[in-house]
Amino acid sequence: MTEQELQQKGMLYKPDAALMKLHNKAKSICRALNCTLETERPRRMELVKALFASAGNGSYIEPPFFCDYGYNTTVGEKFYANYDCVFLDCGKITIGNFVMLGPKVALYAVNHPIDPSVRQYHHDFPLPITIGNHVWIGGSTVVCPGVTIGDNTVIGAGSVVTKDIPANVVAAGNPCRVIRPITEEDKVYWEQQLELYRQNCDDPQF
Repeated sequence: MTEQELQQKGMLYKPDAALMKLHNKAKSICRALNCTLETERPRRMELVKALFASAGNGSYIEPPFFCDYGYNTTVGEKFYANYDCVFLDCGKITIGNFVMLGPKVALYAVNHPIDPSVRQYHHDFPLPITIGNHVWIGGSTVVCPGVTIGDNTVIGAGSVVTKDIPANVVAAGNPCRVIRPITEEDKVYWEQQLELYRQNCDDPQF
């Protein structure tokens, strides 16, 4: 198997010339994205679609942004990443619809051998990250290799997510732990706030 085939199968691999070419292509697109002007929002959205394996309508990233390969990442509708996010997408990164990432969120879908005698050869070991729909991840959070985050969940700022987090919860900390479920009271409160917005805003935006 080629190094890329090993990578896609989640096995130990080592970046060769072919993978470095793909890596450099992703870096080139990231550089173009990071050099866009604040008035070039449509161009930024085009570059996101060119970078990732697939990107849903309305997907947007605030520069600067950095990733390893791009082709290992898929994002859904209305995905948003704030400033200075990093995707180490040696493994698959799969992100659902209406996901929001705060600034400096890091998704690390790659690992290295624990044993130092093997690690010295600088092989990578991809592990996927999966993020469900309607997830909000607070700024400066690190999501570690192999983690799944369920639908509707909120991850507090500064968290280090080392294990799977279920759907419909608020979680935070280092290591990240579930703090509480998202409840009907949350829904009622925020729907009230939205109604106040509708009543008081001259031109409500949705």
